[in-house]
Amino acid sequence: MHVKKGDFPGAAAAGTDHGFLRLTGPVDASNSIVMTAAAKKPSETHLHLAGELLTPLPEGALWWAAERVLVVSDLHFEKGSAFAARGQLLPPYDTAATLSLVERLCALLKPKTVISLGDSFHDRAAELRLPEDYARRIQALTSAHDWVWVEGNHDPDPPAHLGGRASKVLRIGPLVFRHEPTGELGEIAGHLHPAAKIIGRGRSVRRRCFASDGARLVMPAMGAFTGGLNVLDKAFAPIFPEGAMAFALGQERVFMVAAKSLVADIPRGARWTL
Repeated sequence: MHVKKGDFPGAAAAGTDHGFLRLTGPVDASNSIVMTAAAKKPSETHLHLAGELLTPLPEGALWWAAERVLVVSDLHFEKGSAFAARGQLLPPYDTAATLSLVERLCALLKPKTVISLGDSFHDRAAELRLPEDYARRIQALTSAHDWVWVEGNHDPDPPAHLGGRASKVLRIGPLVFRHEPTGELGEIAGHLHPAAKIIGRGRSVRRRCFASDGARLVMPAMGAFTGGLNVLDKAFAPIFPEGAMAFALGQERVFMVAAKSLVADIPRGARWTL
């Protein structure tokens, strides 16, 4: 669904303070650590986590300009071919689409470090199904950046021949990067594929989102065939005991959605009652 500025119900305005989080407006383009065209947009969204200024991007990645670190999560390369092997035929273009997204961000941001937060490959056999041209594209990315494969539950051993380095947990300054969230302060994790659902103006909108309470953050999945788990699901409760805010992905920017605007999904088989 195409979401334009002002069309996302419950979205907060830039400059609004929300306790641990501060949603800020434009960053001064003269600041040398802000290196992207995206960061010069007046509608860009920024948030603070453990004292660090981070930029959630509408593509679903996270940019830490001060350290020139780009974070992506749950790419699930070759998920389509895994389904096809089990007889569920899907268009075999998910890896290409996801790779193109990552390549575009790397070309724009020119990160020093790229952290892929686990489940980069859909399963242990994904490397065997990976077309050679896709493998070369991944190798080009890993050779151009300090590329870190954080180990996930789907891919505990990232393919060595594709380059980069593997890590179970990565710590940089006050931030810690791992696949499965634990709730640790300063943690940036993936795994849960958060999504936000809101109802307003006579329609419902469900978007992938970042989830954060200002002390920790869970990334949206970037894989083309990945789904999303509603941020109100009980799986998020141990991570965010006081609740979390959702930063929903729009077409051109990220929208902070007020907690009061979030609604749960209707369980399968449930019926509306009056």
